[in-house]
Amino acid sequence: MKIVVLDGYTENPGDLSWDGLKKYGELTVYDRTPYEDDEIIKRIGDAEIVLTNKAPLSSTTLDACPNIRCICVLATGYNIVDCAAAEKKNIPVCNIPTYGTASVGQFAISMLLEICSHVQVHSDSVHAGEWENGSDWCYWKHPLIELAGKTMGIIGFGKIGQTTGRIAKALGMNILASGSRPTPQGEEIAEYVDTDTLFAKSDVIALHCPLFPNTQGIINKDNIAKMKDGVIIINNSRGGLVVEEDLADALNSGKVYAAAVDVVSTEPIKGDNPLLKAKNCIITPHISWAPKEARQRIMDMTEENIKAFIEGAPINVVNNV
Repeated sequence: MKIVVLDGYTENPGDLSWDGLKKYGELTVYDRTPYEDDEIIKRIGDAEIVLTNKAPLSSTTLDACPNIRCICVLATGYNIVDCAAAEKKNIPVCNIPTYGTASVGQFAISMLLEICSHVQVHSDSVHAGEWENGSDWCYWKHPLIELAGKTMGIIGFGKIGQTTGRIAKALGMNILASGSRPTPQGEEIAEYVDTDTLFAKSDVIALHCPLFPNTQGIINKDNIAKMKDGVIIINNSRGGLVVEEDLADALNSGKVYAAAVDVVSTEPIKGDNPLLKAKNCIITPHISWAPKEARQRIMDMTEENIKAFIEGAPINVVNNV
C-alpha cells in the first residue's frame, strides 16, 4: 500500500511524527505541493491512499491517478476534493470531524479579549518606557471594555459555537444563538432567536456557521445596518461569510467598533483585501485550528481513518461510498 501526503507542513511542521502512518504502507510526505493538476498528479503517482490538507483533488487528477482507493483530508472541510467524482469511482473521502472544537472556541474568545483589553499594545508600551517615564501611576492607550453584562450573538451554534458560548457565558455575557436547530445542550447556554433579532440585540457577533449558499456574505451592508452601533464582529469560521468591502466600510465609519478575523475570502490574503487598511481590524493567518494538541488529534484520527479503510469499514466518510 502506497500512501502520499501532498501538503503535510501545516499539519506537521516538525513537532509531530508521521511514524504512526508508516505501519500501513510505504509513506511519502511532501511539505507542500503546487496546486496545479499536473504537479499533483505527478506526486500522487501510483499511490493508493492520498492525504491532503488544501491541495485540490479535481476530477482531472482522479482520472489521471487510477490507483487511488481512499482520500483522507487533514481537516474538517473537504471542499478541495471533487467528492462527486470520487464517488463515481467508489473512492471514499474521509475527513477529520470535531478535532478543533476547543481550539477554535478558545481563539474566538482570545481575539475578542484582545479587542477589549489591548494586552499586547500596553505591554509593548511598558517595555518601551512609557510607564516608567509617565506622569501618572497608570494609563491606557485605548478604551478598555468590560464584557460582563453584554450580549454575544453566535451564528452557528454547533459544537464550536457552543464552546465559544460557554466561555463567553463564564465571562458574564448573555448569549443569543441562531442558525442551528435548538438542542437541550444549546438551550443551557443560549437563547435561540432569529438572525435579525440576533443582529439587533448583540454587542458582539461571533460567526461559527458553515459556508453555505444561505450564509455566503451574511455579514453585508444590509445586515450590518440592523446591528447596534459599535458592534464587535468575530469571524474564525469561513472568510466567505463576510462581504469584506462592506465590513471595511463599516469599520471605517465606526458603525462596527472593531472586528477580528482569522479567515478571509482568498487565502493566503491578497494585498488588496480591504480589511488590511480598515480601522480596528485584527487579522490572523487562519490559525485557530493550529495548537499542537489539535494537530495531534488530526494525526491520530487520520491514522484511525486509514486503519478503518484498510479493514474494509471506512469511517468519517463524507461522500456516499
